[in-house]
Amino acid sequence: MGDFWVFGYGSLMWRPGFAHSETARARLFGYRRSLCVRSFVHRGTPERPGLVLGLESGGSCVGMAYRVPFGLREEVMAYLRARELVTSVYLERTLPVRLASGAAVEAVCYVVDRFHTQYAGRLDEAQAAAIVRGAVGRSGRNEDYVESAIRHFAALGIRDPWMEAVAARLPTREAK
Repeated sequence: MGDFWVFGYGSLMWRPGFAHSETARARLFGYRRSLCVRSFVHRGTPERPGLVLGLESGGSCVGMAYRVPFGLREEVMAYLRARELVTSVYLERTLPVRLASGAAVEAVCYVVDRFHTQYAGRLDEAQAAAIVRGAVGRSGRNEDYVESAIRHFAALGIRDPWMEAVAARLPTREAK
């Protein structure tokens, strides 16, 4: 075995937290980025859940891929599993992604488990915004999470029209 790749679609894009030897823009086909995971702690509560990002089936998603040297495999995989598999709402998969260079590589990805209690289902922009609006958890307001994600996407040159449509339905800072 040699080096391996990790695909990030949310906070892994701007805060990977692990050593890597290469970063490349990449597209994952067959999955889309979505606010589809109920947050009962960080961006909501059990009584008033918020939403955080997940990869659910359908469409495609532009994110970042990280090449990890083979010698760091055990360390990086332990880190990723501790970070991504805490509540088992995500499933670890190795899926093909297309790098910006055109090369196809297999990458470790974390996709939502549609049978997990935290899966909110396929939501449209209005439904997602209604859940996000007013939800607050240990890490702060759910609206701030959405706004921060969009700012980070923009800093990486990535547009996400669905997320932007959700954000457009949220109250602005000035309106609060």
